[in-house]
Amino acid sequence: MKNTRLIGVALLSALSLGTLLTGCSASAGDTGSADADKGAIAVSFPGLDIQIWVDMLDYMKPKIEDAGYEMLSDDPQWNIQNQVQSWESWVQRGDLKALFGNPVQVDSVQAVTDQATAAGIPVLGYSTEWDGTEASLLIDNYKDGLTLGEEAGKWIVDKYGDEKVPVFLFSYYENDLGIDRSNGVKDGLKKAGANVEIAESSALTIQDGMDGANSQLAANPDTKVWLSVGSDSMIGAYRALLDSGVAPDDDSYLLGALDATNESLGIIKEKDSIWRLGYILPAKMLSDHILDLVFGAAEGEKLETITVESIRVTPENADDYIVQ
Repeated sequence: MKNTRLIGVALLSALSLGTLLTGCSASAGDTGSADADKGAIAVSFPGLDIQIWVDMLDYMKPKIEDAGYEMLSDDPQWNIQNQVQSWESWVQRGDLKALFGNPVQVDSVQAVTDQATAAGIPVLGYSTEWDGTEASLLIDNYKDGLTLGEEAGKWIVDKYGDEKVPVFLFSYYENDLGIDRSNGVKDGLKKAGANVEIAESSALTIQDGMDGANSQLAANPDTKVWLSVGSDSMIGAYRALLDSGVAPDDDSYLLGALDATNESLGIIKEKDSIWRLGYILPAKMLSDHILDLVFGAAEGEKLETITVESIRVTPENADDYIVQ
């Protein structure tokens, strides 16, 4: 099986993982635009509790419908059986022109991918590739994690020298994206030569971040460095830290995360913010690449895999990435 483990995107920023966000994308059972006459295009993410995925669906829906297609999407809520059922129902419709998906588990979508291929429906991967995909949108999540960890490590060395510094990492080991990012962060800290003591917990949502931060503050109130494989858990940690009395411009703290969202961008651009490291895969950039792939697939064009890189967010450029 082909699986590059070059996964990601989402954030991606990653993958806001708190309360379910509704968005305006069509569900598996929706009829979509009344003007759609070219058939359907399906886009499937593991769940709609990731803000960047909601933003992407909202951005792509009108463009897909304006091009004359019905847009199909689902909310598997991180349940692979739900996702497979959606994909099977789409394949069986008879008018599906392209299926673009980020599987909850790659191995579990192989059978439905084979069904789609047999029916002449191109399958496109998001964050990973597997047997039967014609092309994918990829990012090296390990590299992104490594960059975050290394930059945090350099700051730790500059700020604290050889002193052992407690670091709390909001990690995630339930899928390849989280595994690669989590391992990358830890390797980056080592690469920078930082003397750290890492504590970590699995976290995706804002609530996860608040709960994890409160637990860590109770265990070690001197924790000054907080890192995360996604922005939502760090937003929760940021709120918990401020609630505990930490000043938003305390120069002894560093917060850093991948997959910046509007809320984290707003925090990063504040003067002397403790959220010092942010990286983003802009929703519009990702969406435009996806549209290129699905429209090309629907029209029978020869496709090539696209690889994108995260962009460092600073107070000076944060406004450029805020989704209106």
